[in-house]
Amino acid sequence: MKVTLISFDYFDFDKNIIDTLHQKGIEAQHIDISKFRYRYKSGFEKIKNFFSKAFFGVNAKRVKMEEYVLSRLESLGPQDQILVIRPDRISRKTHEKIKGYTQKYIAYLYDSTNRFPVDHLLKGLYDTIYTFDLDDADKYGFRFISNYIYINKKPLVPANELPTDIFMIASIDERLPLWNQVSAYCREKGIQTDFICVGKREPAELDTGIVYSKNNLFLEAIENRMFQSKAFLDLIRTEQNGLSFRIFEAMAYQRKIITSNASVTRYPFYNPNNIFVHNESTISDIKAFMERPFEPLTEEMYHHYTVSNWVDTVFEL
Repeated sequence: MKVTLISFDYFDFDKNIIDTLHQKGIEAQHIDISKFRYRYKSGFEKIKNFFSKAFFGVNAKRVKMEEYVLSRLESLGPQDQILVIRPDRISRKTHEKIKGYTQKYIAYLYDSTNRFPVDHLLKGLYDTIYTFDLDDADKYGFRFISNYIYINKKPLVPANELPTDIFMIASIDERLPLWNQVSAYCREKGIQTDFICVGKREPAELDTGIVYSKNNLFLEAIENRMFQSKAFLDLIRTEQNGLSFRIFEAMAYQRKIITSNASVTRYPFYNPNNIFVHNESTISDIKAFMERPFEPLTEEMYHHYTVSNWVDTVFEL
């Protein structure tokens, strides 16, 4: 079987799908458009593209990126299945050309349609559309599948042997006010945190318990910090319902999760001893939650959320 994955894999989550397919003996290729680079030939071309985007909705960089995807497919030849993650990044016209290279065309949405609409891609294009958002599955009739555990399971460590209570790294965005409140509460209660916010500029209002970084830190740079923490903090963006990868990292590390995503209570692995759903009015309950003992998942439940099971489900292996 020949499979190609097309995605924007900035954080290297999607490469785990390819690695797993290879382990299962599948001939798999990855067209990672995050690696595509386009350089303007001149300052005039850059200015021309600015006006083209502003007045005609045509972005030369996007056109060249889509040409790159099609040229890669041309070199790979016909595929049994092609999966596109975040299909909103590609025009319908190019999607229709991509579909001509495969017997089965699949999409996976790991962002809510409230944030990234896909209405122009719905009719007569895909054989199957998967979504990580329970509400989008109900609204559009998409097949639901969550994100997945992409790292090997870590040993269960007694909480009293871990020096940090709560870890979080995230970009600077609309989540910061709530994050500041959590950080201030933790300082007041003596809860040890390791909080890192990432962005181009340090925000003016930043709690002293949050460290600013201009550069993003990938898994290799933070895995030890995660391992030394009793719990992970997960703050979701506006209009997000699907579960972030932080939830599944917590599963792999066998750690607690503190999340602002109330939809987590709808999942079969939800356990109030392991998962605390919070908002501005429940921050004061974090200390009591941290004192509860962690309860490991059953092996059956854990396997259900692994990338191996995800691959078997999506590609119907």
